[in-house]
Amino acid sequence: MSLYSHGVVQADMDRIVSDSSVPFEQLKDKTILITGATGMLAYYMTCVCMHLNRTQSYNIHVIALVRNELKAKAKFEEFMGDEHFELCVQDVCQPINLNEHIDYIVHAAGAASPWFIKHDPVGIVKANTIGTMNVMECAKESGASNVLFLSTREIYGEVKGVSMIKETDMGIIDPKEPRSCYPESKRMSEQILQSYYSQYKVPYTLARIAHSYGPGMIIENDGRVMSDFICDTVHRRNIVLKSEGLAERAFCYITDAVTALFIILLKGTVTEAYNVANETEPTPIKDVAQKLVELFPENNRQVIFEIAKDTSGYCAYKRVGLDTTKLEELGWSAKVKLEDGMKNTVLSFE
Repeated sequence: MSLYSHGVVQADMDRIVSDSSVPFEQLKDKTILITGATGMLAYYMTCVCMHLNRTQSYNIHVIALVRNELKAKAKFEEFMGDEHFELCVQDVCQPINLNEHIDYIVHAAGAASPWFIKHDPVGIVKANTIGTMNVMECAKESGASNVLFLSTREIYGEVKGVSMIKETDMGIIDPKEPRSCYPESKRMSEQILQSYYSQYKVPYTLARIAHSYGPGMIIENDGRVMSDFICDTVHRRNIVLKSEGLAERAFCYITDAVTALFIILLKGTVTEAYNVANETEPTPIKDVAQKLVELFPENNRQVIFEIAKDTSGYCAYKRVGLDTTKLEELGWSAKVKLEDGMKNTVLSFE
């Protein structure tokens, strides 16, 4: 069974497409290119477009740009052979020559996990710089109405003196830190988009995303706390904390995140950035782990601590919340509770 066919995902699809704050009708009879389409958020965006085709006859042509053909064919098994779905197999770091009009582009290609930050920093930088330039060249040639770039809250760096970070705030990033390959190259991506707008008027919007999770997330050897916790729960192991667990996180379930992305793509002001986060339930990560244990008592497992010595792939400074007022003014709001989202995510792996 493909992930799209799973009951949890089908319920998520119905929830997203029924959200009245998103003007999905703008996608009717349009072509959308989604890079990095096998990634969690990009995969859900692809599925939403195909779900609109299948349930509401939207006639959206989806081009899913992927690097791994075998992985993509397995993940998009449900759509292979559908006239509305097309695989484009290539590295985003190579020129994108589609030779057709594209109405919208979602640029989501690029790794983000601590594992890749530690083991393939050059690959991260390439996808966020060369890859972004290739996407913008494609947008320029194809006349795209908007390019949505999936950026990160980490571009803000360490922001001091504020309780919540607005899109106009900017902190410090040390370019000599090994993990800065990720936030620094994302910052450069944003400047590449702005440069293409300044010089060629290629329209774009930015989504600065924080701690999203849900079905389709990578849980094996990822390194992010939610991925590791879900992995332990799925495999019915004790949840292992590699710190004291006092760091606070606010997690955004995939339906809320993807709804936000479509809003920014279709309603966002050109050249503007929007924070995407669920700040309604900021929670210490040790409590997140404990909630997961309590959600699945039949596993008979517990939270244990194994303090890691090497933390080079992880952010070292204290988290400051993201101000989502700007996104909320477009009609968005976070709807999914942390416990509900975590339960859905675990069940999606069964």
